[in-house]
Amino acid sequence: MKKIITTENAPAPIGPYNQAVLSGNTLYTSGQIALNPKTMELVLDTIEIETKQVMENMKAVLEAAEMNFSNIVKSTIFIMDMADFARINSIYALYFDEKTAPARETVQVAGLPKGVNVEISMIAVK
Repeated sequence: MKKIITTENAPAPIGPYNQAVLSGNTLYTSGQIALNPKTMELVLDTIEIETKQVMENMKAVLEAAEMNFSNIVKSTIFIMDMADFARINSIYALYFDEKTAPARETVQVAGLPKGVNVEISMIAVK
């Protein structure tokens, strides 16, 4: 059985998908980009500010599922320019304990929704 997870504290979907789906004890999140959930405007001032908005959006989705970053077992980071990796990683790392951080891959892509620089999706387990 699956349960749809939604929150007004993260951006509303901009297509035919949900913010997250809970199946059993496993949460599958959709990718988050740097949309301010209140205004639905992009937050692209710097790659660090953009990444922080992405992570705060993800935090809101996790909280809606009664989880937090300690529940994450896998994350995927899509970035437009691998030259931004260290700066993105410096913000991403603030949300995890390095000793228990999830598995992860980071992939450079040719394009992302709305022309953003970073998108992150995660899988969490209660």
